[in-house]
Amino acid sequence: MFKKQEFVKSVYNVSQLPENKKPEIILCGRSNVGKSSFLNSLFNRKDLAKTSSTPGKTRSINYYLINEKFYIVDLPGFGYAKISKKEREFWGNLIKDFFNTSGSIKMAFHLVDSRHTPTILDIELNQLLKTSQIPYIIILSKTDKLKQSELSVAKKKIIEYFPELSQGDNLFPYSAKNYIGHKDILNILSSLFLKD
Repeated sequence: MFKKQEFVKSVYNVSQLPENKKPEIILCGRSNVGKSSFLNSLFNRKDLAKTSSTPGKTRSINYYLINEKFYIVDLPGFGYAKISKKEREFWGNLIKDFFNTSGSIKMAFHLVDSRHTPTILDIELNQLLKTSQIPYIIILSKTDKLKQSELSVAKKKIIEYFPELSQGDNLFPYSAKNYIGHKDILNILSSLFLKD
């Protein structure tokens, strides 16, 4: 389906955005939510995105070119407490600048850890997506770590926070480990980029 994926570049300033403009799917979420694992599992790769057990490791905007048609853009994980306030502000401003500058964002995939209640940072990011008028889906990550009953509670809880969500429409459970939700996300990408 999407047979070709390649890492293009890391960006630390919006002046470094790729000159070759293509539609973009952005990956966003708090630190340690599993964005790199999500990306690797989505395309059955072990080495496409670097994973780390240290939260806050991704400190740049990382571009991946898929099928030479569109970019998946991995934004820095936000909200990791052990970095300095100055660095957190730098990341926050970098993300806001990116939203304002890109002009090519087709959709955002906002990852939220299924094991935890959405944080104030998740709420702020959701608000930023809405304010920026960026279409988005929420992906509940790490669902393999929950029992079925716990997952049901997690789905209900996130809909309490974001009432516009609907399971199978703009809310998807996902596991990088056992591929829950894998097909759903590929279908979304297909509908966006494989119509022709």
